[in-house]
Amino acid sequence: MKITEDNTINIRHYLPHREPMLMVDHILELTKENVITSFEITHHNIFVHHNEFSEAGLIENLAQTCSAILGQSFFENPEADTKVIGFITNIKKIEIFSLPKTGDKIISKASLISQYENICHIFCETFNNDELLIRAEINLFIQELKQ
Repeated sequence: MKITEDNTINIRHYLPHREPMLMVDHILELTKENVITSFEITHHNIFVHHNEFSEAGLIENLAQTCSAILGQSFFENPEADTKVIGFITNIKKIEIFSLPKTGDKIISKASLISQYENICHIFCETFNNDELLIRAEINLFIQELKQ
């Protein structure tokens, strides 16, 4: 799929993250149980060292991808000034196979396994073309900050 403005969802409508901690460029697909995102690794990214995107960067990309599933309920109105905070509460399983380089565009996919209120258990993977970079099961917690 060629990524264009017409076939993406604005990630800023679903995540509180902003530069330099925003590790997702576009949401390509979003349902109540699944999400697919894209992210281009640039040389000025804070998680790039020696032209490689670090393990911490891959994990943050996965967490932000997964957050879109749980965050939907907080960002139903894109015009609202909703403030949320999210945490990785547990990484149940994680396997890192390879690190992408600057200039690579990675695709992350996440599927909801279970959810209880604002806590969810999610399976996620990130790819560079057909190469699997990371696979994990994580738990996330998201809560709205009262103003």
